[in-house]
Amino acid sequence: MPADPAEFRVASFNVHAGVDGWGRPYDVVGACRSLDADVLVLQECWTPEGGPGTAAAVAGALGYTVVEQLLARGRRGVPSGRADERWMRPGAWRGAGHALYLDSERPLPASVLRSARYAAAEPGAWGLAVLSRLPVRAHQVLDLGRLAPDRVRRVALVLDLDLALDPGGAGAGVRIVGTHMAHLTYGSPVQYRRLARGLEALGGGGPAVLAGDMNLWGPPVRAMLRGWRRA
Repeated sequence: MPADPAEFRVASFNVHAGVDGWGRPYDVVGACRSLDADVLVLQECWTPEGGPGTAAAVAGALGYTVVEQLLARGRRGVPSGRADERWMRPGAWRGAGHALYLDSERPLPASVLRSARYAAAEPGAWGLAVLSRLPVRAHQVLDLGRLAPDRVRRVALVLDLDLALDPGGAGAGVRIVGTHMAHLTYGSPVQYRRLARGLEALGGGGPAVLAGDMNLWGPPVRAMLRGWRRA
């Protein structure tokens, strides 16, 4: 718990399944440790088949409670052996050379399915997680649906947390909403409207923080989420 129960830190981090664009792994736990946040919103968490996932590894190492939603299945690429110092090969998103292949919601092109890189990639699931060191009162999922060009469904994870507990068991609460929105070119304003309506329907009226990878600039996000103040 933070020393001052009125202060806490929220961080948002797109972990890209724990690899760079070449498929090279990095120290996700170390990166999250350096953030030292009371609440972590992690996008693009990866859970390999038959093994613990990114969110579980971070939570276990750093003492978080984890609420996770898997949103798509696919494969995660392995290092190709031809990587350089860049994060990924230029233009790799348009072909078979990238590190993540998500095909449970929308099929991949035949050229990708035939590629050696796809064949060598490990199967698993891709999702969104909120990790908290503060006590979790309740949590729920707001389904934002899937846009036709997108390869995943989108949701918002809503957690009601305790900032501090008094001897009688009551405490000040805060709502954390974590999300990962679709791209603007996919028609994300549709999902922003669903998010705004869903959060309004939940009510509550207390303090709240919305955090995540919005795939959009701050001013239009603020315009579509009226009543929220940009941090």
